[in-house]
Amino acid sequence: MPAPLLPEVPENMPSFGNAFTRAVGRGILRLCGWRVTGALPNEPKVLIAAAPHTSNWDFVVAVGGLMALGMKVSAMMKQEAFIWPCKGLFLKLGFLPTDRKAAGGIVGEIHSMYDAHEKLWIGVTPEGTRSKVDRWKTGFLRIARDSNVPILLLAFDGPNKQIVLDKVVIATDDFDEQAEELRQYVLENFEGINASKQ
Repeated sequence: MPAPLLPEVPENMPSFGNAFTRAVGRGILRLCGWRVTGALPNEPKVLIAAAPHTSNWDFVVAVGGLMALGMKVSAMMKQEAFIWPCKGLFLKLGFLPTDRKAAGGIVGEIHSMYDAHEKLWIGVTPEGTRSKVDRWKTGFLRIARDSNVPILLLAFDGPNKQIVLDKVVIATDDFDEQAEELRQYVLENFEGINASKQ
């Protein structure tokens, strides 16, 4: 089976890895039968909203795509997990330690992280769970608005086995309305890896 075609990698995207890790990523995609479609924004700071989140396989497929692209995307992890011997590995993989008790909460803490980095792409799952939900959490919109970063909607298209780099949106001030609009958009256009949970 030929190597999956990949979107062009923009120069402002945070990157990691080398030719070997990119080959491993392409191998993961090939074994899973998945590919990456769409386009990446040429922005140094982006918040990625990944949905629908329906399976633990989302993580495996996403890691394959990230490695294949050499794309460094950070994710939140509670700071208590950053202990030896895993601390160095977590930091290398791009996980960011968060303190839920910090002043300003998680939103304020991530805003500070964006301020502290020249390039930073952070990935979140707006649903907050693999179960079907009637509404998305709005924290990702607050983070994007307060940090003045665009949101890249990344969708898992299970039936077509595609990670879709779908569209870039800007957070508005009506978080509830925008979260519902994006949730409905995803429901109407994409089915996750486990479509039965949609």
